[in-house]
Amino acid sequence: MAEGRRLRRKKQATNLAIDVFLLIVSIMMLLPLVFLVANAFKTPAEMLSWPPTIIPRDPTIANFSAVLGETPLLRWIGNSIAFAVLSTIAIVATSAIAGYVFGKFRFRTMNILFALFLATAIVPFEVYMIPLYFQAKSLGILNSLWGLLLGYLVMSFGIFLVRQNVIHSIPDELLEAARIDGAGEFWIFFRIVLPLLRGALGALAVLAFFQAWTAFAWPMIVATTRSSYTIEVGLALFQTGFTVDLGRLSAASATVLIPSILLFVLLRRNFVQGVASTGLKE
Repeated sequence: MAEGRRLRRKKQATNLAIDVFLLIVSIMMLLPLVFLVANAFKTPAEMLSWPPTIIPRDPTIANFSAVLGETPLLRWIGNSIAFAVLSTIAIVATSAIAGYVFGKFRFRTMNILFALFLATAIVPFEVYMIPLYFQAKSLGILNSLWGLLLGYLVMSFGIFLVRQNVIHSIPDELLEAARIDGAGEFWIFFRIVLPLLRGALGALAVLAFFQAWTAFAWPMIVATTRSSYTIEVGLALFQTGFTVDLGRLSAASATVLIPSILLFVLLRRNFVQGVASTGLKE
């Protein structure tokens, strides 16, 4: 009995220490976001004062008014939303199909092809960014949504994520039973496989959306006119060679956070479920 109580107390102390550590790390990760939102409502004088304040002494919306009045911020956000949504749909579709094929079908070159897909994940985007630009130029899709999408249609990690979920979450017996009943491969994919992959596809949708939403290098090269900028490229305009407009930059950045937070709140359960089930075994 005494030994059991000692072990329980030791376990409780360990759990408490882990909780305190995670709480400290969470606060450290949230502090930059808190300061970002707070700076959006501060005057320039208060923003540069020391020690810094978390809660603005004289809250103002002048930074938001200036950003919305002097820059096409809403146009940039619209461009980013269209780009991120279409890229997410394309990546989820291609990853679902390829992941299902690699997970449940057997053919001679399967392992080689899958290894090639995974190998592309270690190739930096900067390596093939310039050839991709010339390809977009030859197709005449610069300064357009299609040009932005050219580099964000497939995600190698998404294929890997779906393949692992297909292997460990969908039994072969279920698919064979459907085939015996006369179901075709398309019917099996849409009616059986996709519903069972909701968690993985939800997680992939969050990752794909954030990847396109935060993209900077490729949109900066493809979009050369002010009206075709995405929000990440637009934010760079608040920084010049010698100065940074902290107030307007904070206001614009705080506005940009809203779609990302809403998407994560809506799909957080699917995200955790999809990532957690990737490594599960039968």
